[in-house]
Parts: sequence; structure tokens; C-alpha cells
Amino acid sequence: MTTTMRDALATYFRDNGFGDDGGYGDAWVDFELGPIPMPFPNTSGRKWAVRFHDLHHILTGYRTNTVGELEISAWEIGAGCPNAKTAFVINLSGLASGMFFAHSRTFAAFRRGLRSRTLYAEDYERTLGEDVEAVRARHVGEPSSAATLGERARFVALGLAGTIIGLTFFALCLPLLPLGLVNVFRKRARMAREANGTA
Repeated sequence: MTTTMRDALATYFRDNGFGDDGGYGDAWVDFELGPIPMPFPNTSGRKWAVRFHDLHHILTGYRTNTVGELEISAWEIGAGCPNAKTAFVINLSGLASGMFFAHSRTFAAFRRGLRSRTLYAEDYERTLGEDVEAVRARHVGEPSSAATLGERARFVALGLAGTIIGLTFFALCLPLLPLGLVNVFRKRARMAREANGTA
């Protein structure tokens, strides 16, 4: 029996407690920095990119916890982010964090990405109708040899660029923290009501 990307996405939303629409319509989203939710405006660029980002989680198997998000960031950087400048910038800071806090797993995901291709250049609605395994076979590759010096150098260079971007992002978002936290708590309360059937 085949599973479409659309069905897999619905399961992914449910399993991760993201709500029926994955939170795509929310005004704010929170990036988890360990136990600290860092609020971030849900810009139109992010809304467009996160739809594909979620499909990448399904294809690669990377989880939505902190380390899984670092892995998927590195994978997307390796696989390319055509038409997705917002994703590229966010992913660079994720790769940089992974370089420091989960080096081996992040580097492995980056190398896997170098042999893969993201969905950012694909038609989203058409992709949702396709079989998960067929899309995975076309877009997700695996390293077949040891890491090269070039791969290591590229990873470090991207990590350094991501560190600068990440620190800048943190400084810009810090003044928004109080407003963002209010929105985050509202979102969590809404999701709890939905889970309890009291929405």
C-alpha cells in the first residue's frame, strides 16, 4: 500500500502536535533553543518555505526535536535551497548551531544533503499527491564514501557564516521576546484545547 505525501503530512502534524494546518497561519513561531522558545515572526517567506521543510522531515526521517532541526538544517543546506532565501538563512544558523552542539550528526546530515535534492524547486500541490517512497527515491541520497577534505572545509565555512547570521538574528529578535512569548503561550493553549477536544 502506498502513502501519499499529503497523508504523511497529516500524520506528521498530528504526531508532532502542530495542529491541523501545521501552524502555517500563525503570526509567530517559536524556535526552541533548548528549553527557551525564541519567538520569530512567521513571515511570508517562512510560510512558503516551511511547507517544503516539513516534507523534508518526512523524507529524511529527521525528528522535530532540537538535534533533528539542526540535522534538517544541514541537510537542506547541502541539498540546496533554490527559490528559498528565507530557508537558506535560517538553515545556515541551524547548521552553525549543529556544528557546535551536535557536530557528528550535523556533518553527517550535511554530507547526506550533498547527495540529495530539496523540494524547493518543485510544485507543492503536485508533490503532495505523490507517493512518499517515490519522492524519497528521487530526492534523498546517501554518502557512499568517507568524508573529503573539501566537504569538511565547506561545512566549516558555512558554519562560520551561519554563526554570524545566527548572532545577528538573535540580536534582532531579542527585543521582540515579550510579544513573541505571549503569542507562543496562546498557541500552546490553543493546541492543548484542540488535543482535549474543547476548542
